[in-house]
Amino acid sequence: MSAISIGRKKGGRAATRVLLLMLCLLGLVLIARGTIIPVKAQVAQILLERAFDESRGAGRPMRPWPWADTAPVSRISIARLGVKRIILSGGSGQAMAFGPTELPIDRDARVTVMAAHRDTHFAFLADAKPGDVVTVEPVAGVVRRYRITGFQTVRWDAFAFSRNPVRPLLALVTCYPFGATTQGPMRFVVWAEEIRL
Repeated sequence: MSAISIGRKKGGRAATRVLLLMLCLLGLVLIARGTIIPVKAQVAQILLERAFDESRGAGRPMRPWPWADTAPVSRISIARLGVKRIILSGGSGQAMAFGPTELPIDRDARVTVMAAHRDTHFAFLADAKPGDVVTVEPVAGVVRRYRITGFQTVRWDAFAFSRNPVRPLLALVTCYPFGATTQGPMRFVVWAEEIRL
């Protein structure tokens, strides 16, 4: 066997080892990136809970981290489902990545609209039933309770409500259908009326 063919074999093995090493490193990077997203989500929820408690103490929304473009404005819960969610200010897609948001609606409308993703924070809406009680605990103000009265499926551009309902209303809105992998034009709306004590 000539020195040239031996050199080629050794060179080929070295190239294969380098290629395998690079593929292993790439795999580790992809695994790390996949792990970071759920860890970030868990840390964000801890920070949001802490910011909600601080906001309740201060009586005004406090940002969960210095560069956040949102802050907790309330917490909703449905006891039957064992669900609690921190509601964030604004309606931006960036804020919705961390939790449900309260959409900026005219306060005189007597309607509160909250929106979140169907596959994360509002996935529980698929199990909501008429009669369920939704408790809304604002960072400042009085705790309110709403009873779910019905459901509606509408196109995103056909969502509407009365500006002067008999009782204050709560609308919880998410994409529809549940379990879909693409975003379509339909929205699922859970309507609830305020319970007067």
